[in-house]
Amino acid sequence: MNIKIIETSPTDYEVIPLIELLSNELEQRFGSSGKNSFIDWDNECKKSIFIKVYINNEIVGCGAFRPISNEIAELKRMYAKYPRKGIGEIILNYLEEKAKSLDYTKIWLETRKLNHEACQFYLKNGYQKIENYGNYIGNDKAVCFGKKLINK
Repeated sequence: MNIKIIETSPTDYEVIPLIELLSNELEQRFGSSGKNSFIDWDNECKKSIFIKVYINNEIVGCGAFRPISNEIAELKRMYAKYPRKGIGEIILNYLEEKAKSLDYTKIWLETRKLNHEACQFYLKNGYQKIENYGNYIGNDKAVCFGKKLINK
């Protein structure tokens, strides 16, 4: 398996269809595309990263993080074109390592309570449920997770 990860932006012509697939899936399953939580992406921010992932020359996933603070990164737009094939772990591992290299000590995220697959994925990968933060405070459909990033 030939894996290639490239740092890019959400406006990359290869990434746009993946983001649309994610948004459409979220809209169909949960009644909201999640696009509003991503409209203020800053391509110039040096502590924000957006990646695309290829396996055997096919684009199969994307993911991002941006700063909440100097110490906390927020995970955004995680998407694997083929579920349960290990793509999510590839994306997550890369983003966590990159966040550590940018001196983040924690990574947080929000997903929907009804998105049981995502909740299980994050719990399996060492995340713990945290209090809802930012725009998610008071949103009873949202659940937030966090993980401490430890440099080895």
